[in-house]
Formats: sequence, structure tokens, C-alpha cells
Amino acid sequence: MGCCSSAAQSSKREWKPLEDHSCTDVPWLFLFILFCIGMGFICGFSIATGAAARLLSGYDSYGNICGQKNVKVEGIVNSGLDLTHKKYVFFLDPCNIDLVHQKIKSIALCVSACPRKELKTLADIQKFAETNGSTLCSYELQPSEYTTDPRAAKLCPKYPVPESAPIPFFHRCAPVNISCYAKFAEALITFVSDSSVLHRLISGVMTSKEIIMGLCLLSLVLSMILMVIIRYISRVLVWILTILVILGSLGGTGVLWWLYAKQRISAGALETQIAKDNLQALLIYAIAATVFTVILLLIMLIMRKRVALTIALFHVAGKVFIHLPLLVFQPFWTFFVLILFWTYWIAVLLFLGTTGSPVPNEEGFVEFRMAGPLKYMWWYHVVGLIWISEFILACQQMTVAGAVVTYYFTREKRNLPFTPILASVNRLVCYHLGTVAKGSFIITLVKIPRMILMYIHTQLKGKENACARCMLKACICCLWCLEKCLTYLNQNAYTATAINSTNFCTSAKDAFVILVENALRVAAINTVGDFMLFLGKVLIVCSTGLAGIMLLNYQRDYTTWVLPLIIVCLFAFLVAHCFLSIYEMVVDVLFLCFAIDTKYNDGSPGREFYMDKVLMEFVENSRKSMKEAGRGGGAEGRELKPMASGASSS
Repeated sequence: MGCCSSAAQSSKREWKPLEDHSCTDVPWLFLFILFCIGMGFICGFSIATGAAARLLSGYDSYGNICGQKNVKVEGIVNSGLDLTHKKYVFFLDPCNIDLVHQKIKSIALCVSACPRKELKTLADIQKFAETNGSTLCSYELQPSEYTTDPRAAKLCPKYPVPESAPIPFFHRCAPVNISCYAKFAEALITFVSDSSVLHRLISGVMTSKEIIMGLCLLSLVLSMILMVIIRYISRVLVWILTILVILGSLGGTGVLWWLYAKQRISAGALETQIAKDNLQALLIYAIAATVFTVILLLIMLIMRKRVALTIALFHVAGKVFIHLPLLVFQPFWTFFVLILFWTYWIAVLLFLGTTGSPVPNEEGFVEFRMAGPLKYMWWYHVVGLIWISEFILACQQMTVAGAVVTYYFTREKRNLPFTPILASVNRLVCYHLGTVAKGSFIITLVKIPRMILMYIHTQLKGKENACARCMLKACICCLWCLEKCLTYLNQNAYTATAINSTNFCTSAKDAFVILVENALRVAAINTVGDFMLFLGKVLIVCSTGLAGIMLLNYQRDYTTWVLPLIIVCLFAFLVAHCFLSIYEMVVDVLFLCFAIDTKYNDGSPGREFYMDKVLMEFVENSRKSMKEAGRGGGAEGRELKPMASGASSS
């Protein structure tokens, strides 16, 4: 689809930004549509075979769907019952969880109501059935036989029966007390040797849930504030971030050591396990924060000479956000669309888990299994998760690239479209969906083998020899590096497509040629720019974490706040990454536009630069800095040279 054209033809082609629009990679759009139709077929098949009813209404161990009349399953007793008035699924032993097959290993029945209080004896279960009309024992037992029939020990629930409540929309009786689920988590987390540790961690999360939600909201607000600051004070942003990160790192480290010293002094007065856990956690946090602060200060010391050149580029990116304010909200729309798709994907996955024909198992109960080629629909569904998710992310990249390209290559900024973002979305939908589908498919082809290798590595953990383990890790690492390189190349290919309206392979080749010609400039600008954005993420995480430490410190006597603080910091980093990745995209798109502008234009009549005055000042300052550093010699001149050499060639 355009990969056959020669590099010579590519280098000779004239770049005509925004002058011509044409559909790109149309066959790949048709292929993507066919793939999505296949995904829809899987959803329709699972619903048509009754999986949706089994998932939502629930079914018992005999194949009966709760809340309706059922058809007899050949060879299965208690099947084909009329359960119109029994709308809830009840498990006789809800805490008996099969870790291997990841399901509740218990007989399931359809009941009229969930037990809203604990039932301690068979007499209580019998009284509940007579009072509420909800029989909790197997269908062949009558309530009057609960205390007299010897089969009741096997056909009635394990007592004491925990208090339970129906799960909204799914009609399953779930225990109100989460202790059995904590035991399930303990079995999964092998490094927890003391079961009480996990209980304290879970209780810490539940006790601090309001603080966790407030801190997560704080990280979102801080990310929005940082984006606003980037727009208006980009000239001093780099220095502000540098100073704040230094102060935040030193302050956070100092506070951690202070809290550790304070709690160690008062440890003798409060000899509880929670206090010991918090003291140990504080020591680990303090040491980790100290190491991190030292490494951060060393990196900033090494990169200090490149900071001045990054300021000008950040200022141009800040002007883009001033003219295109809707760019700030791109993470929201992308996240919203991803959540919708993931919700749909999980729903269909659950449908697939209950689809198929009823088959008796070894224990005489019913399981639903798919036979023949239909059982491979799982793999198709998993590939769809990766490809469509990458497609949605690629649409965001193409939208941002199109909007920034429109800004850069519009000489008179007052002639910009009223909403460049919506104009970019319109061009994407009308012309370039095929290109996005092709680019996202390439990422999918690399990601699937890496995930398979990671799964194999996990399954063989502790069984393979050292050589095989090393080879697996090397392959996984190589595929990860290839994926990152292709993702960066894809983003620049989308920018080239937005500029010249060429297909994916041609755009990727053109972008690759431009990037190779400006390799040193790419290294200088992207390294410093990415590092400064990383400092912004660190600032948000440190600020949120410091606020969390101060708030959770008031609950240290009765709450283990190790896990809540980790949750808050991870969420803060995720939010900061989502917002600042948009800024990173803008910087990368601006750089490619600038490289193309300086390559094909020289400022002469008919070949005027598209760049604005601020970027021209950036080029001139780079030239002067290079000359001064060149006369003085030393490392500073070598660092500035990549920035100015490309500019001087224009």
C-alpha cells in the first residue's frame, strides 16, 4: 500500500502542507471494518446463544437460568425447572474458591431472596425458608426436611451462612463480609507469609478510601494546573519545575526521615503490629526517596547546560495550547472512548465465558462449553482488544498532529479554523482512518508476540533453565524496544500524513528520512524535553504523595497506610502521564514541522519560513550560543552544535 515507491522519489517530492487532501490506505480501512464486523459477530453470537441471559440473570449448577422457565438438559436431574420466582443465584459455600479454574467451587442454586442476616444453624436456615419463602438447600429437599434428613449436611449451605446481598444488575448473592475474598487474595499473593498482613492492608484501604479519592482528585487538579501553567509561563516553566522538583524531592525525603525518627522514638509507647508495619514502611520509603533524590540531582547536574535551549521550544508549544485550548481535554475524550470500548470488551468476554452448549461434568453438574472452531473466538476477541485500543490511541495522535500541523503551517494565525481540533478530527474521519488502522495494526503485530512470550515466561517461572530464561527475557526486551521505536515512528508518520496526505508507508519513510537527517537535533531536543516533562510528572507524584503522607499520618495508630499511599502515587503518575503526554506529542510534532520547514524553505521570496517569530529567535539564539561556545571550546559548544547546525543549513 505505498511501500513500493523508492526512497529517491520520496526525497524529491515537494512537501505541500495542507494544500491537498486525499484518502489514504483505503484497503486497510476496509480490513479494519471487516475485523470490527467480526467482533460484532462474536457479541451477537454470544447473546443469541443465551449467554447474555445466563450472565445477567445467573444460572444454577444444573443449567437452569434463574427467573425464567427452563428446558430439560438430557441426563441432568433438577434441570428444566420453572424458576420464575427464584431470581437470585446463591452459592452453598461462597468462599470455596478454585484458584486453578478461577471460579467459586460450590453448588449454585436459584433462590427467592438472599439471606440478609447470618444463619448459624440448620434450624435458622429452615426458619428463613419458612419465613421468606427462599429455600437455601438443594431443590430435592423440602424446608421441613432440613433438620431431619441426613442429606442436609451435603445439600444445604455450609453454616454459618454469611450475611449476603444481591449484586446490582447481576442477581448473585455476595457475602457482605469480604473476609473470604481477602483469603482468596492471600492465596494469590505468595509473598505474604502472615495472613494478618493482608487483612491489615485491605482494612487500611477501606478505612482510608475517602482520603484516597480526595488525593486522586488532587492529582487530577494538579495536572490541569500544570497544563495551564505550561500555556502561560512556558519561558520560566523549566526553571520553576527544576527548583520545585529539587525542593519537593529534598522536602519529601526530609519529611520521611523526620516521621521515621519521630515514630521510632514513640514506638515504645505503642507496641502494636500496625505501628511496627508503619515504622518499617517509613524506613523503606525514606531510603528509596533518598536514593531517588541523589540520582535525580546527578541527572539534573549533567543536563543543566541544555536547559536554556529547551525553554524556547516549550514556549512555542505553550503558544500552541493558547491557540488550541481543546488540546488539554484530549486525554479525557480518549480515556472516555477507551473506557467505553473496554466495558464492551469485558461484557462480551463475560458473555463468552457463559456461552456454548450445556455439557455434564464429572460431578454431575452442567457446564457450558463451545466446540469446534467457535472455541477460538477467544483469541480473535483478544486480538481485537489490542488492535482497537491501539487504533483509538492512534486516532488521538493523528488528531493532535493534524491540529498542530494546521497551526504551524498557517502563516496568519488569525486565519486558523474556529476549532482546529474538530477540523483535524474531520480530516481524520474523511481521509486518514485507513492510515491509523494500518499503523495500529503494526503495533499489534509486535505487541502480541511480546505478550505471548511474557505469558510463557510467567508459566515457566522456576521450571526453565538459566539459558532459556535469559533468552526469553532478551526476546521480550527486544520486542519492547522495537515496539517503542515503531510507536515513535508511527507518531511521526501520522504527522507526515497530516502534512502531505500520503499513505502510511510513504509517510513513515519520509518521516524517517527527516529524523535521520536531524538525528543529533532529535537527541538534543527530545532528551531534554522528555526529561523536563518527566520532572513535571515527578512534581505531581511528589506533591500528591507528600499530601498523602501528611493526611494518612493522622491515622497511623489504627491504619496501615502502605497500600493506600502506593495506590495514590500510582494514580497520580498515571494522570500526570496522560496529560503531559499530550504536551510531549505537541513538542514532537512541532519539531518535525520545524525540520521540514528548515529543509525545504530558506526564507527567500517564494520559500518563506512558516515558523513564527519566537521559533526564529530560537534558531538565532542557537547560532549565537554555538559560536560563543565554539570560541570558548569545551563540552557546551558540542551540546549546542546539534541545535544550530540544522538551522544554519537552512
